[in-house]
Amino acid sequence: MSANSIVWWELASHDSEKSVQFFRDVFGWDLKFDEKAGFHKIRHNPPTVSGGGIFTLKRARLPFIALYISVEDIHAMAKKVTEHGGFIVDPPLDTGGGEWICLFNEPSGVTFAMIQEAPAS
Repeated sequence: MSANSIVWWELASHDSEKSVQFFRDVFGWDLKFDEKAGFHKIRHNPPTVSGGGIFTLKRARLPFIALYISVEDIHAMAKKVTEHGGFIVDPPLDTGGGEWICLFNEPSGVTFAMIQEAPAS
């Protein structure tokens, strides 16, 4: 691991059980309750951060940070998000560079994003 890496993320939810179940059902994340810490943790095959960017706001309303979850079929996953109590903020959109993105709220209202990378040619 390199120095100054992002190594942890947290979601403060109004209903952690509902949020945990959402991420288990939609993305298959293995979240376990840690009695000592008093919250759910993901330890086995956790999502990783492999890149990022900074830009000047043009369309968004507030400064924000977005966590992007890599998916293979963004349209199917957007449907799954809504089926499990999430809300699509911005439907799947082709960025023009071969990537698709979709912003969504998990059940407590926190915004996340999904990204589908272009297949390698």
